[in-house]
Amino acid sequence: MSKENMRRLNIVEKKNNGSPNSMRNKEKHSSTQSLLSKHLKKVYPVGIHKTSSLLSISSLSLTLSNNSSSGSFTDSSSTLEQTISSALQLIAPTPTPTPTPSPTPTKREVPLAKTSVQGPVLQPSLDPSHCEDGLRRCNWITKSSDKLYVQFHDECWGVPVYDDNQLFEMLSLCGMLIDYNWTEILKRKNLFREAFAGFEPNIVAKMGENEIMEIASNKEIMLAESRVRSIVENAKCILKIAKAHGSFSGYMWGSVNYKPTINRCKHSRNVPLRTPKAETISKDLLKHGFRLVGPVIVYSFMQAAGMSIDHLVDCFRFNECVNLAERPWRHV
Repeated sequence: MSKENMRRLNIVEKKNNGSPNSMRNKEKHSSTQSLLSKHLKKVYPVGIHKTSSLLSISSLSLTLSNNSSSGSFTDSSSTLEQTISSALQLIAPTPTPTPTPSPTPTKREVPLAKTSVQGPVLQPSLDPSHCEDGLRRCNWITKSSDKLYVQFHDECWGVPVYDDNQLFEMLSLCGMLIDYNWTEILKRKNLFREAFAGFEPNIVAKMGENEIMEIASNKEIMLAESRVRSIVENAKCILKIAKAHGSFSGYMWGSVNYKPTINRCKHSRNVPLRTPKAETISKDLLKHGFRLVGPVIVYSFMQAAGMSIDHLVDCFRFNECVNLAERPWRHV
């Protein structure tokens, strides 16, 4: 660029700076800055040098310039105040509303009872084996047990039996456990004795068809025809064994070496339902033609007839049955 062109540009700039329009713009700009600083000092009295907001002063000026559509501020102070307040809202951090704490329910204070230090209080025993008479029995005997069942436990169950008729009766009653429990069987025990002639094997073995159907149709006995026929067939088998071995009692006790098995169980869960010995006897009885003599029924028969002592060790009948079982075997 030539020197002459440079002189022309300087002259034009001097004229513009000295023109009345430029002077008005300068005055307008200076008045705007003073008004802006005046309002900002109301919010920041110390001076705008630092801000805790993420927005800086440059962003404030950028926002103010964006809000002015004509490129300059108007002379109206109200419009300027609105613009400044909108800009200050962008700078100031928005306060997060603090949740009002829910009122905590007041707890009622329960007055503590004054207690004195004493010795241990004995609680009543909750063991079902403790009955009203104070005797400790096997825990399957409870306060709600039927009196006939308790009597059977106290007088018969686990006592060694050596009589053929009694063994035949016990084997027949144990066979009924397929359909009934001990309480239901014991309640009809006298009816069974009447129907089967006191469980005399010689008489039962001779029962004919009419007698079998009469017993099966008796609604008080409630014994199925197949069960009645099984008892009659077992009576015939007992007679055969008695003829071959001298007695049914000698044959049964001989299978356990004439000595009961004494189990010392502390809990009912330890009492077995069947044993290898019961399985062996069951197979042998089936070979001889007996019915209703599975391993579980045979072991129930062994328990009831005293061939296996399964009273719990803390039952009052345990020692009594053990003393009877340890006597020398003798056939009555």
